[in-house]
Parts: sequence; C-alpha cells; structure tokens
Amino acid sequence: MGVFCFPAGATLPLHDHPHMVVLSKVLYGSVSTRSYDWVTTPVSASHSKSMDDADGLARMVMDNQVLEAPCKASVLFPRSGGNLHSFTSVTPCAILDVLAPPYAEELGRPSTYFSEMRIPSLSGFAILEEREVPDDLVVNGAPYLGPEIAIDADLC
Repeated sequence: MGVFCFPAGATLPLHDHPHMVVLSKVLYGSVSTRSYDWVTTPVSASHSKSMDDADGLARMVMDNQVLEAPCKASVLFPRSGGNLHSFTSVTPCAILDVLAPPYAEELGRPSTYFSEMRIPSLSGFAILEEREVPDDLVVNGAPYLGPEIAIDADLC
C-alpha cells in the first residue's frame, strides 16, 4: 500500500502490475491517466504471448482521462482494466494505491516500465516495449507511523 504525492506536471511513467490487482483512489487534486491491456489471441495466448512477456501489442483502455477528487476508486486486474498505465498530475495530487499481492521480483512480480509506439493505422492500439527505469524517476519511501494495524485472524 502506498500514497503517491505529485506536484503539478509530474509523471509516473508507463508501467505494469504483473499478476496483481490494484485499487487506486485519487485523494486530492487531479491526474491524467493513460492505460493499456495486453492484446491476446488464441495463438499468442497458447504459444508466444504470456503475462511475463515484456513487449507486444496493447489495446488502449484510457487515453489521457482526467480523474479529479472526489471520484470513485478504480480497480485494475491482472489482465484487464488498464493494468499498464501512466499518471501525469494536472494539479498537485495524491493517489492511494493498494496492491495485492505486492511487487516481488523474486516471485515474478517485478516493476517494469515501457515505451509506447502508437500505431497510426490501428487507432487505439500501440506496441509497448520494455525500457530501463527512467533516470529522472525518483520514488521516496517513508515508514508508516500511524496507529497499529490489527488483523482479525478469524476474518482471514
């Protein structure tokens, strides 16, 4: 779980959430989002394209849709809902993200960044290619200092 705070104009580049469900909520401000889902076909689903492949054809789910607080939370699923996405803050904003399960490179859930090449002759589609973590991307973490979180074992 994390809260991402952005000054106006900041961007979280196009990235994925492999094998994860993500709940996102704009807490304040407004943010523009662009998102994709991988395109799978019977051939690619059974032979070459898997969720672990880093490059391929993707279908646009949202193209620079502005989300402004207060708004409903959004949910991304491992194969749908815009699982590959980027954010660009329109105003200073904060986004709450809850990831289940969390990123874990050793368990096949790395954070991967992508560059996109839109296909002019195929509106709404792009080729996404894995790229290195952008040099200018800075994510500062901080420990949770709020009240203790108790989990009721009977509910699990």
